[in-house]
Amino acid sequence: MQKLKVFLVLTGYQITWLACVFGETKFTNPMLGLCVGIIFLLTYFYFNHNKQKFIKISLLISIPGYIFDTLLVYFQIYDFETIVKVGTLPLWMIVLWLSFSTLFDEILTLFKSYKILGIILSGVLGPLTYYLGEPIGVIKIYNFHVFVISMILFWMILMFYYLNYVLKDN
Repeated sequence: MQKLKVFLVLTGYQITWLACVFGETKFTNPMLGLCVGIIFLLTYFYFNHNKQKFIKISLLISIPGYIFDTLLVYFQIYDFETIVKVGTLPLWMIVLWLSFSTLFDEILTLFKSYKILGIILSGVLGPLTYYLGEPIGVIKIYNFHVFVISMILFWMILMFYYLNYVLKDN
């Protein structure tokens, strides 16, 4: 059952990501990702056995991520090619960060015993995901060097924070 749950969470997040990114770039419908993400989050929340823990993890991951993205857009390190913004970010980034936090609730706990590996992978895969958004047309990077350095640092710090503080409280 655990493998099925991991598969469903990963699939739900990936479908949300695809709906957000391609809803914006290919279908010119920024609401697609928002709707798909809300459905995923409501379904995840409904079937989650520890709702209070999920809400806490979700807020502890989503808020720093959303603030980080906001700051980098504000300082013109990168910007999102979007139709509908809330402040400086696409509307769908709210649901995307919340959907991403489901991975911390269910899947990324495996790095409890492999903290260094988790931090290194986070420092590589987090920035890579953003960088790959440029050829897709969802993000425009203005200052590549600052982008790379800030992304690597943020994603490594986020995973360190998660593994050493967020998980200890749950």
